[in-house]
Amino acid sequence: MNKKVLVIGAGIGGLTAASLLAKHGVEVILLEASSEFGGSAGKFKRHKYLFPVGATLGMGLEPNGIHERVFRYLEKPLPLEPLETVMEMVHPGMTFVFMKNRDRHVDQMVRHFPEHEKNLRSFYREIYETASIVRTLMGPLPALPPATLKEWMYLVRSFRLQHSKLLPVFNQTLGQRLKRHHLDQLSPFRHMLDGLLIDSMQTDSKSVSFLLAAVALDIYHEGAYYVPGGLYEMAERMAESILENGGVLKKKRTVTKLEQAGSIWIASDHRGNRYEATDIVLNVPIHQLPGILEPDMIQKLKKPLREGLTTPTWTTLTLYLAVDFRKLISPLPPFRQISSNSTEELSEGSHFFMSASQPGDLRRAPEGFQTVTVSTHSKAHLWDTKEKYDAMREMVTERMLQAIDETVPHFRESIVHLETGAPKGWERYTGRPKGYVGGFPQTLDNALFNSISHHSGLPNLYLSGDHIFPGGGTIGVAVSGIHAARSISGSLIL
Repeated sequence: MNKKVLVIGAGIGGLTAASLLAKHGVEVILLEASSEFGGSAGKFKRHKYLFPVGATLGMGLEPNGIHERVFRYLEKPLPLEPLETVMEMVHPGMTFVFMKNRDRHVDQMVRHFPEHEKNLRSFYREIYETASIVRTLMGPLPALPPATLKEWMYLVRSFRLQHSKLLPVFNQTLGQRLKRHHLDQLSPFRHMLDGLLIDSMQTDSKSVSFLLAAVALDIYHEGAYYVPGGLYEMAERMAESILENGGVLKKKRTVTKLEQAGSIWIASDHRGNRYEATDIVLNVPIHQLPGILEPDMIQKLKKPLREGLTTPTWTTLTLYLAVDFRKLISPLPPFRQISSNSTEELSEGSHFFMSASQPGDLRRAPEGFQTVTVSTHSKAHLWDTKEKYDAMREMVTERMLQAIDETVPHFRESIVHLETGAPKGWERYTGRPKGYVGGFPQTLDNALFNSISHHSGLPNLYLSGDHIFPGGGTIGVAVSGIHAARSISGSLIL
């Protein structure tokens, strides 16, 4: 029987799977609930300003990076502006600058903490060496956790002697390695690392898997990019490729039910349309599955996936602003993190990521203006009543604006547009129940062999997205899309 694949959800994971399969010659239909492609890396427009929904920093676009491999395979190059200075990290009492060059980056840390020079250099040496070894597995890209004999065999064949160096730290956290280097009590340094990790790993240095943290802290040095227009350009190019290779794209199609008739999957959408397929790729938040699958199907899902259905993740409050940068001392830098206190608190506006369009990026804003997104993590239970919801939106918005004002003089005076993306907004526009974003924290309990596989446990039903290994961010969801495409095609695409 010829394959006919239905991909549900046009986030980066679903688009990656669909575009690779279509290029490979498989018949593909992709359904998207909203009016835009890209999911959390999509876009929306207000008046003359274009805003990225969520993701803004281009990663994995360096030579042989995950996204670069995808777009090279699709023959769809992206315009890129490489960043030598990746971002500023503003903390109470000191500001760090994340530099692409590893030596310059470490030298800067030593200048901040000269009495810890030996320990800092040994720590970063271990980080970079570990990441270098882990990256050698990104070439073959074995699936974790392996779920079939073929995947186990491919994993074993991917191992080399150098990978044995990872075994002593395989089950360790970054916090344990910091203690080994006598840096666990260096609070300002650790808090800076926590700020980097909460955005990429959804947790802090105390709990994050060391192997994944090493890659997360090193990958900025491999290449970070500003993508003119925004990361939605990745979504647009993959959508173009799908059409060019005979695929079908349908927006504003919300799938309400999935059922099986023998070896065929049947999907129904909210308009009453039905779609038949041999294989399904679900690129939706896994918390949606109980509303799409029958209870008996839920019971057949793999145990880690079933457990994840009722496990909450982070929510977020995002500010979408347009500013007249002529009222500022200088235009805003493209990427900046701000922590307004030195405690371990990294949510509810005490720590946030701020990105701005480059001056002259006229797809984002007219001459003299920049569009800005500001996003913080937040705990879902703090938004669960209308009274709490309204109070949280007001409080967190003010907290972030105040912190920016203290860093950027005249910032409020420069604002010409401001709106908020609170959890209900994320739920409405991206289909994320309760506004959950980012996937699960990459702790030892959730990562690597303990993560959720792209195999659902139901025949020919595959998963991609930020809840599937290796987790959140555009790179993580693209990897899960690659694994789904490989499983369906039976070929090592890429």
